[in-house]
Amino acid sequence: MIDARLLRDDPDRVRAAQAKRGLSAEVVDRALSADADRRAAIASYEAKRAEQKRLGGQVAKAQGEEKQELLGQTRALAAEVKEAEAARVAAEEAWNDAVLSIPNPAADEAPEGGEDDYVVLETVGTKPEFDFTPRDHVELGAMLGAFDLERGAKVSGSRFYFLTGIGARLHRALVTMAMDMAAANGFTEVVAPALVKSRAMEGTGFLGQAADDVYRIEGQDLYLVGTSEVPLAAFHSDEILPADSLPQRYAAFSSCFRKEAGSHGKDTRGIFRVHWFDKVEMFVYTTVEESFAEHQRLLAWEKEFMDALELHYRVIDVAAGDLGTSAQRKFDCEAWIASQERFRELTSTSNCTDFQARRLDIRTRAGSSGETTPVATLNGTLCSTNRPIIALLETHQQADGSVRVPQALQPYLGGLEVLEPLA
Repeated sequence: MIDARLLRDDPDRVRAAQAKRGLSAEVVDRALSADADRRAAIASYEAKRAEQKRLGGQVAKAQGEEKQELLGQTRALAAEVKEAEAARVAAEEAWNDAVLSIPNPAADEAPEGGEDDYVVLETVGTKPEFDFTPRDHVELGAMLGAFDLERGAKVSGSRFYFLTGIGARLHRALVTMAMDMAAANGFTEVVAPALVKSRAMEGTGFLGQAADDVYRIEGQDLYLVGTSEVPLAAFHSDEILPADSLPQRYAAFSSCFRKEAGSHGKDTRGIFRVHWFDKVEMFVYTTVEESFAEHQRLLAWEKEFMDALELHYRVIDVAAGDLGTSAQRKFDCEAWIASQERFRELTSTSNCTDFQARRLDIRTRAGSSGETTPVATLNGTLCSTNRPIIALLETHQQADGSVRVPQALQPYLGGLEVLEPLA
């Protein structure tokens, strides 16, 4: 959540941040009003509790009629205390509802606008050229026996699939290469649970604007994660991290599940936009001051992975209106998809500053005073298995339907240099 002091001391900045995302500033006024009501309710409750304790002390010393009179006052005051406590709880809930609905203010550097208002920061490599009509990944996958869409739909429904043969091997190779690269860069390897409690989902901002895209287990306080960012963010919830332990970097493998709400009719062919995929996610705990440089490092590691796959790609600075609730700034790496003749997102990295840490109560001790402050959290996709497979097949395809294997990936496929179509 945002810093309450920022809301109180500089509400115009929060209003401007809402406008930059294309959101109403009404919630800011509602939160300010709720904050005033909450503080008033707390003061009223504490005053009545103090009076109740004072009367209790007098009752213990009093006798006769005086004691009876004081007991009558105590009973009346007890009812007022109970009423004041209920008012305090209601005011706290109203405050939480309001403040939790305010997203992280976007960075000044983030472009203003919506999905189409990104800024291209860099374009890397050369667009692949073919002296034949290039096939899309669905046709190539069929020729290679890499995945089975029809049986995926039969077994699980639309937007599901089986990876088979070389497709399953590619999945394993990409995950292993990504984990090896993360480990070489100092990340602690993690295999993360794909089911989490609501605290983790809410703490990372996935029960706000993204709630419609989340699978919930009916009758239980459990959700299927759409990214291992969620369990990794909650990993250190309610903890104080030693300052000398920062940054703490984790790379987690997990299965991810998304309803893809709002995507009806979009990317219905193939395995680009699906309900299930596996992913290697980088996650970092650091200080807010260091988070901006760490964000650049995460982007550099993502680019290193894209370069290893020998892909043509661009890096974009995502506009404020297209940021998730928790992100202050976000960079996407988009690979060129030949059959679509456009760039599509393969990886992204977000700096969430102290937004998630405030919700999940993750702090560190600052300076010699021993005072605790919220840490910053950052996340970055190193490899989501379905989309790199698409980019690899379409970028490195050859006229006969075979696919050249990038040199960095060959050791993870037993030295295989070319993926050959089935006979």
